[in-house]
Amino acid sequence: MSNWSHKVWRNLSLIQGASYSTTPSRTNKLKLDDLRKIRPMILRRIENRAKDYPVKEIVPVAEDVLIARKYLLSDVTALLKVIPVLTCKFCSEVFVGKEGHLIETCRSYIRRGNNRLHEWVPGSINDILVPVESYHLDNISQGVIRHQERFDYDRVPAILELCCQAGAIHPEEILQYSQVHDNPQISDEDIRSLPAGELKYVGANALMAWEKLRAGVKKLLLVYRSKVCKRCKEVHIGPSGHKARLCGVFKYESWRGTHYWEKAGVNDLVPEKVVWHRRPQDPVVLLNEGRHHYGHAPAIVSLCSHAGAIVPVKYACKMKPQGLSFPH
Repeated sequence: MSNWSHKVWRNLSLIQGASYSTTPSRTNKLKLDDLRKIRPMILRRIENRAKDYPVKEIVPVAEDVLIARKYLLSDVTALLKVIPVLTCKFCSEVFVGKEGHLIETCRSYIRRGNNRLHEWVPGSINDILVPVESYHLDNISQGVIRHQERFDYDRVPAILELCCQAGAIHPEEILQYSQVHDNPQISDEDIRSLPAGELKYVGANALMAWEKLRAGVKKLLLVYRSKVCKRCKEVHIGPSGHKARLCGVFKYESWRGTHYWEKAGVNDLVPEKVVWHRRPQDPVVLLNEGRHHYGHAPAIVSLCSHAGAIVPVKYACKMKPQGLSFPH
């Protein structure tokens, strides 16, 4: 580098408030040498970390989570045979009832407009219980998944992956477990054979399984660390996130590249799909003018409430069961 260009770069660096050097500093060289020395020790600690897992005291908690999840899927499938659920064609809005509401909250980027009326179509169990998937790891000490390796690993429900790392499912049986238990088969004859008034007990059991599932996942997350992307809500069950560059792949997203990982919570693995809840004092079709009077509830809670189940008191603040309705 010539004297002239060296002076130019030095002046530019002083203007920007940074130090400029044509050669690596002695401090940086020492830091690199130290990292090379301690790298084998770090790798050994990562490999030995798997020996402490799974924690034997937590295995029953993971087994209870699997049982609650199994009952929840079967009960919700049975309720959907009787109680209609609608979802918007253009956005993720869901409504429990025969007729959709007229509240203008559709904000789909496809329609290129905000606050429009929804276009309702029949919903499914995935609209009530939002599926969350993650990569399946062979063991907890496995290396970080690279971008070019993203198709080499299976995608499984995040709750099953969490229970697998907790020791409730064998790693080689998780795919078979998902195929068997994730699609409960309930015929219309089974629903017709229910005695009159038994539907509310199905709703109560579903609500109880929902609460047990969330409580169990909360306990598991205290022991087994999980990550969630701050931007796109991608979930990874493990101490460190993967490096698959899948964040911001849509045109309307300004960021594109790796995920921005942070600690995951219960709502990241078991999302509460909050919907408008129609109370007995509300009109048959909820109107846009009365949106400040109506209540909200998680979709599973609204579904069980329509089945006749008693809702826990903690949801009363959102649902406004004794609140005034919009005068129509």
